Amino acid sequence: MGMDLIICDHHQPGEILPEAIAVLDPKRLNNEYPFVELAGCGVAFKLMQALYTKLGEPFHKLFDLLEFVAIGSSADIVPLVDENRVLTKFGLEKINTQPGIGVQALLEVSRMQYREITPSQIVFFLAPRINAVGRMGDASKAVHMFISSDQKYSQKISRFMEEENKLRRSIDEVTFADADQLIEDSEDLKSRNGLALYKENWHIGVIGIVASRLVEKYHRPVALLSIHDGVGKGSVRSTAGIDVYAALEKCAHLIVEFGGHKYAAGLTVKEDKLAEFANCFNQAIAEVYPEVKKSSLEIESDIKLSEIDAEVLKFLKMMRPFGPGNMRPVFMTDGVCIRGKIRILNDKHLKFKVKQDSITIDCIYFNSAEEIEQIESIKENMNIAFSIEENTWNGTTTIQLRIRDIGKPGQISLDDGL
Repeated sequence: MGMDLIICDHHQPGEILPEAIAVLDPKRLNNEYPFVELAGCGVAFKLMQALYTKLGEPFHKLFDLLEFVAIGSSADIVPLVDENRVLTKFGLEKINTQPGIGVQALLEVSRMQYREITPSQIVFFLAPRINAVGRMGDASKAVHMFISSDQKYSQKISRFMEEENKLRRSIDEVTFADADQLIEDSEDLKSRNGLALYKENWHIGVIGIVASRLVEKYHRPVALLSIHDGVGKGSVRSTAGIDVYAALEKCAHLIVEFGGHKYAAGLTVKEDKLAEFANCFNQAIAEVYPEVKKSSLEIESDIKLSEIDAEVLKFLKMMRPFGPGNMRPVFMTDGVCIRGKIRILNDKHLKFKVKQDSITIDCIYFNSAEEIEQIESIKENMNIAFSIEENTWNGTTTIQLRIRDIGKPGQISLDDGL
């Protein structure tokens, strides 16, 4: 149409770039930008910064947009280091002090308006609701919510997003159970380093979420594809240290198209090539990572419960925002016991108190309900690995330990992690 194009992206591009006035991608081969891990929203923000500079407009006019950069950078699971960390830090400050009308509507429908928003809160509570309208139907509704100056209109859309998210979750559960059963019924799949699963008519909108859940359960890369009209389309998700984009490059001869980055990608494969692709994907992962194992914890330090105080929290807060590349520090201690009853929350999580000497602290152990019998058997003398956080409930804020693992005395060591 004779239009000039500027293309923004943050994925690994192919060797031949599309024709455009400019292709802004920090991962392109001849890139000179000093930070290559910007999220897509970060690239767009830098374009706006350059445009404002060129036009002589005050840069501070863009600061309100940082709340969207924080949401996008957190949701896309990019490393929260360098410029990503700076942009996300100031974006979170905006969200937590003076959110825009659209973000405020999202916080309210998520029941998060009275809680401090962190990258984790975005990933687990806000992003799924934003994504749901696109996965289940029309993504433009989320855009309208964010840019509207009408509070009631934004609230109306946010309520619609909530309903779409409930529908997405129900489809998510069915698809996960279906894919999980395929693995459990196959000794071949259970032995593979890279899992590639495919089936007709899985909902394409939940494929990425389900792949991430399978990665969490089986601790290996997962490619999940839904077959429609003779073509498999889907998503790939990875685990720590495994570059799935590189694995897909090894299988490029079997793929119609693919794109993404180290830990996440999308792809299209013809139905008659899916079985061959599944074998190739497994082999590609196996060649680079012969033994894909559950990642060990990197433990920063041994610490006594009596040393966990306001001063420690102050220094931890200075390191925020935490996320990939800048994870919340993990500590360990031994000789602790559980005091009182272990409670099961939502059939998945464990809530209890631990005591060491005269100090007692609340603990939360996510997705660990199946370990309750094992924990009960050693609860009088345990090693624990944990991160330190604050928990606010009914207006009261207390120190809480987020348990990362529990073992017998000597089972968790500072030298070896887990």
